[in-house]
Amino acid sequence: MLVLLPPSEGKAASGRGAPLKPESLSLPGLAESRAAVLDELVELCAADETKAQDVLGLTEGLRGEIAKNVELRTAGTRTAGEIYTGVLYDALGLATLPPDAKRRARRSLLVFSGLWGAVRPGDRIPPYRCSMGVKLPGLGPLGTYWRGPMESVLPEAAGSGLVLDLRSSAYAAAWKPKGEIAGRTATVRVLHSQLVGGVETRSVVSHFNKATKGRIVRDLLVSGAKPKGPGELVEALRDLGHVVEAEPPARAGRPWALDVIVTRIH
Repeated sequence: MLVLLPPSEGKAASGRGAPLKPESLSLPGLAESRAAVLDELVELCAADETKAQDVLGLTEGLRGEIAKNVELRTAGTRTAGEIYTGVLYDALGLATLPPDAKRRARRSLLVFSGLWGAVRPGDRIPPYRCSMGVKLPGLGPLGTYWRGPMESVLPEAAGSGLVLDLRSSAYAAAWKPKGEIAGRTATVRVLHSQLVGGVETRSVVSHFNKATKGRIVRDLLVSGAKPKGPGELVEALRDLGHVVEAEPPARAGRPWALDVIVTRIH
């Protein structure tokens, strides 16, 4: 199983290990593209702080992130699993997983990134600020830029098993499973169900969508479930206590769309 995750806007404040070693990152086929994005990001942030703030879409309160980007090559690093600290990662709780589940996480999780393309939880990276929605002056929109490199690398990473795609739309733009891979891919939407005047209503949640997705991944990792395809994933999630609705896609070569129904938002 390959689980595709978005990064988080929230990140650890600083690294504490040795500086970045690009050659040590997973998916070495992305190395050249990573170097190009890193070079342009560092140059942009070093040359014009005001322009960098505008390009990166940073508020005044986050202006200090620009200086951190300048030092990306020499800054201390942490594992990606420690760098990302947002809602999904809090719910996933990588640090508190049992040993077997941690090993499964290192093998199966892939975090998409505007700067790195995609990394594994154990890859050591410095804190950075560069979302997939950024349009770098020399490379253009990163979601578009990464499509070519991803298309040459991700099919091999996906292997022959299930692909569980939990990315947000901005990160999903960087690689869309096609053909046979798409047929064994499942996306997840979280819906909040509640009774209003005795009638059930459902609404899409945002903040708690991330938390639910984090809990789903944690449950799968801890249980050791090994669903081979979307249909088996639905059964595995139901066995783990999740309420899931799903139907096979109408046409072959399309991903399954799973709805996870929650009655409590937490």
